[in-house]
Amino acid sequence: MALLTDLINLNLSDTTKKVIAEYIWIGGSGMDLRSKAKTLSGPVTDPSKLPKWNYDGSSTGQAPGEDSEVILYPQAIFKDPFRRGNNILVMCDAYTPAGEPIPTNKRHSAAKIFSHPEVAAEEPWYGIEQEYTLLQKDVKWPLGWPQGGYPGPQGPYYCGIGADKAFGRDIVDAHYKACLYAGINISGINGEVMPGQWEFQVGPSVGISAGDELWVARYILERITEIAGVVVSFDPKPIVGDWNGAGAHTNYSTKSTRKEGGFEVIKKLIEKLGHRHKEHIAAYGEGNERRLTGRHETADINTFKWGVADRGASIRVGRDIEKEGKGYFEDRRPASNMDPYVVTSMIAETTILGKQ
Repeated sequence: MALLTDLINLNLSDTTKKVIAEYIWIGGSGMDLRSKAKTLSGPVTDPSKLPKWNYDGSSTGQAPGEDSEVILYPQAIFKDPFRRGNNILVMCDAYTPAGEPIPTNKRHSAAKIFSHPEVAAEEPWYGIEQEYTLLQKDVKWPLGWPQGGYPGPQGPYYCGIGADKAFGRDIVDAHYKACLYAGINISGINGEVMPGQWEFQVGPSVGISAGDELWVARYILERITEIAGVVVSFDPKPIVGDWNGAGAHTNYSTKSTRKEGGFEVIKKLIEKLGHRHKEHIAAYGEGNERRLTGRHETADINTFKWGVADRGASIRVGRDIEKEGKGYFEDRRPASNMDPYVVTSMIAETTILGKQ
C-alpha cells in the first residue's frame, strides 16, 4: 500500500516525459500570491516557449464577474523544489484578453524601465534583504512567543542560537535550500532582532530578475510555511511596541558606482533620491509609517538623510565602500511588503533616468 508521501515523491521521469508547470502570479491585493498547475508534453527552459494561460480575475479582485478572464504571460522559469525532476515554477504577469497589462501588473512597467538603453547600459544590480515574521497559525502570534504574552526584550535574538532564541529555523533552512535548488540567487539568511522574525537576501540580481527572484522566493516560503502549519507575515510592524519592524532593505549599484570614482557617483545618486523622497515612500509598501518612526534602526518617514554605517539613516553607505571609493548603497526605506518590481525600477528611474 502506497503512502501519501510515496505518491507526492513519485519520480515522473521514470514513466513519462510530461512535466508539471506551476504558474505563479500576484493577486489583487498586490501581495497575495496565486498559482495553478499545467501539464506540459515535455521539459521547457525558455519562458517564451510556454503557452499563455488564463484565470478567473473576479476571484482574485482583478476583473469584474461579467468579463473575468485574465491572461497569464510566462516570464521566468525556476526549478520546482516541491515536485523536483523536470517540473518547473513559472513566474507570470497578467494581461487583459486584448493584451493590455491589468492595473496590478507592476512587472510590465518595470520591464520598460529596465529595457531603456540608459538603464541597460548601467547594469543595475540589486540585493534585497527580505525580512518576515513567522506566526502561530491559529492565534496569529509570533512563533516561539508565549500565547497571549511576550518574550524577554530584544537583544539575544538577532542571529541567535538556541531553543529560547531561534524559533522556526527548520522552516528557514528548508527555504534557503529550496531557493538554491530553484535557481534563485539567494545569498544568505539570518535571525532578526525581534524573536520569530527572520531575513533572507536575494541578489546580486540584475534588473527585472531581482523582482522575479524575490517574488518566487516569497512563493516558496509561503508553500513551506503551508506545509509546516505556520503563517508567514510580511507586515512591516506586526507587533506594536518596543519591537523592530520588518523591512526589505534594497542594496543598489550601477556600472558607474562600481568603478573607480564610484563613491562620488553614489553621492549624486543619493541626492537624486532625496529630491523624490515622498514619491518613493508612497510606493515603498503599505503600513510603512508604523515602521519608519525614527526608532528601531529607522529614519523617520518624513525625513531623508544618508550616512556612512548609519542604520538610522534613509540611505546607508558601508564603511568599506567609503574606504574603497566605489561600490553600492542601501536604501533602508522599503517595507517588508513592498513590490520589488516597483522599488527596483523606481530606484533606477530616479537615479539613472533622472526623473524629478
